[in-house]
Amino acid sequence: MRERLRRVLEEHLAAALREAGDAGAVPAFALDPPRQAEHGDFACNAALLVAKRLRQPPQAVAERLIAALGDAGGLVAAAEVAGPGFVNLWIADAEWQRGLLGILAAGSAFGRVPRRDGALRTQIEFVSANPTGPLTLGHGRQAVLGDCIARLLEAVGQQVTREYYFNDGGRQMRVLGQSVKARYLEQLGLAAPPPVAALADAEAPWPESIDGLPVVFPRDGYQGDYIAEIATDLRACHGDSLAEQPAEGVFREAAQKRIFAEIEATLTALGIRFDVYTNEKTFYESGELERVLDELRGRDLVYEHEGAVWLRATALGLDRDRVLVKGSGEPTYLLPDIAYHRDKFRRGFERILDIQGADHIEQFPFVRAAIGALGCDPERVELVMHQFVTLTSGGQQVKQSTRRANYVTVDELLTQVGADVFRFFMVQRKAEGHLDFDLDLAKERDWKKNPAFYVQYAHARTWGIERKAAEQGVPMPSAAAIDASGLTLPEELTLIRKLLEFPAVVAQAAAACEPHHIAYYLRDVAGLWNPYVQDGTRHRVLSEDASLSAARLALALGVRTVLANGLELLGLSAPERM
Repeated sequence: MRERLRRVLEEHLAAALREAGDAGAVPAFALDPPRQAEHGDFACNAALLVAKRLRQPPQAVAERLIAALGDAGGLVAAAEVAGPGFVNLWIADAEWQRGLLGILAAGSAFGRVPRRDGALRTQIEFVSANPTGPLTLGHGRQAVLGDCIARLLEAVGQQVTREYYFNDGGRQMRVLGQSVKARYLEQLGLAAPPPVAALADAEAPWPESIDGLPVVFPRDGYQGDYIAEIATDLRACHGDSLAEQPAEGVFREAAQKRIFAEIEATLTALGIRFDVYTNEKTFYESGELERVLDELRGRDLVYEHEGAVWLRATALGLDRDRVLVKGSGEPTYLLPDIAYHRDKFRRGFERILDIQGADHIEQFPFVRAAIGALGCDPERVELVMHQFVTLTSGGQQVKQSTRRANYVTVDELLTQVGADVFRFFMVQRKAEGHLDFDLDLAKERDWKKNPAFYVQYAHARTWGIERKAAEQGVPMPSAAAIDASGLTLPEELTLIRKLLEFPAVVAQAAAACEPHHIAYYLRDVAGLWNPYVQDGTRHRVLSEDASLSAARLALALGVRTVLANGLELLGLSAPERM
């Protein structure tokens, strides 16, 4: 509706400018719902923007626009000049009613509006958790956020590749292997477990031996029960034959394989798939890291200091330089990240999105600057940053520590609340803000209290109405034969207006990579529909008036269409019964 009105206004403005001898373009003008509903369906500032070019007062231009809208084929029912030259506009009821028919005709495609600039080849990298342990709540937020952004960009026509960067190189993986081997040796009675106090307190002394047995567990090792379980499996399969094997071999490989299989299972339970898995190790093995270093060195952007190799980032406009290769000869995370991002360009992606937690934000400018120096367009690389997640229960924050293996995993929450509720809670707040995951509310089964169920129940109600209609022998209307003129109550027209906002909300959410707009919108729709259905006296869908019944059944179908399409964008199910 907004776009139809915009086209009409643009045509009249263009004609007025030509008449005044101005061949310039019509300026971009605002056309938005006013803050107060009594001021109309839309407010427009176009008269203020062109008044000087037309050499007329803004209010006179506004009056001229209103007069011209009388020829808009009944689109506008009323209009008025407000303030210094704003135009408030009321759309005719019949236009809103016809808009409902458009929703039903579009069906599952309603809300999917391809952008005019064509389909971009877009790569979205998200989750990319090191295979060193189960997915935590931060990983879970990123997983849902990345998947929803991918769905939104596909809805506006982009060709999206979902990618997981498998960090299987570097120090953390070595520590993982060492942790598993230590637990294996402890189970064989060849090593002693470190004291609990030393594990819990980073300042506590770390003994070399206990009761004559060496303490081989690494000071910063991974402490979760899953490490001991991997060691138990290795012992069951190999007995004590691995005692002399290096931690970098079978121990690390077994841990990596098992942990990543569990990560994949968790993501599958969340309804998340990936198109591509890229291994960090490939950049080590292919010689790409050396080639990146050589190219940066050829541009005088690399130097050595105190045995380490540094990126001369200050020459690229950043506030300090960064180490690329440590004095030990081991690359930092920055070097393979640069190689990985250049690889994305080589694969032909036109847009690159990195979905990362706030703890990675400091690294991003250095990667972006370095790939720019290597000839890639840094403007095509974007960061979507999300803040951390806290968990509350009983009004108290649940204390968590990754280092001490004292944290709640995604799997644990999925067991308690289910994938739909988990996903909705993870995406209902803006990514840049801290997210407080209220476990008590998430476990709430009352649809009036749980926001995910509130939306899903609104959808299920439309099916309940259809089942009731079938019981009474009332057929559901077809999109081609609906007469919506009976939908005249203010609350019915308000609901239709809200339904017709869906394409604009999708476009806004996709442009900003902010799926929380969809969650907000769906709650608004449910907030209009649930009370409407509750009021069975004023809003009886099925009545003796066959025409009105058919119109209200069409309204139910419109609500179902929008809620189902919106839930799909968030990766939630759209249940028929609850």
